[in-house]
Amino acid sequence: MSDTTQLPAFIAALDRASEWFGRSLAWLIIIMMLIQFAIVLLRYALSVNSIFMQELVMYMHASVFMLAAAYTFRHDGHVRVDIFYRGMTPRRQAVVNIAGIIMLLIPVMVFIIASSLGYVANSWRVMETSPDYGGIPAVFALKTLIPLFAALMIVQGVIEVVRNGYVFTGRISPSVADDSHLEERV
Repeated sequence: MSDTTQLPAFIAALDRASEWFGRSLAWLIIIMMLIQFAIVLLRYALSVNSIFMQELVMYMHASVFMLAAAYTFRHDGHVRVDIFYRGMTPRRQAVVNIAGIIMLLIPVMVFIIASSLGYVANSWRVMETSPDYGGIPAVFALKTLIPLFAALMIVQGVIEVVRNGYVFTGRISPSVADDSHLEERV
């Protein structure tokens, strides 16, 4: 059983939303691959080039990379140098996770939001478009991914602080917390 049932209702709802959002974004990878295949086919078989399609692949790639980072974090898929971490007890791992989120992740994400808001606001103010003729006229939307990425990471960080707090206090077992990404299948 997923540990989201043992988390506070609001945190559990955020956790489920994060899972759903991450799984939904995975479909963009298939769509992106199909569009890239079409680009190559059009270019080499028919000598047709589409800036719009090329930028569409770039936009989708950026969306997957930026917006699925929180999903990756939720599933512990991020890069970790665990020379000492691996040998720690689950309670100590929970303390390290909480400290890392509070002292590193959240401050860096707040910095990213603070430093990108002016950049993104200026892009929205002028409704920035592609510099290439025929490109996507929504560079402002692409730049919006920066603070959105950081906000999603903060939300996931809060979820992980609560989850690790529950592991530390013994409210959930470490094995349940580790398996939180597994869905019950019928």
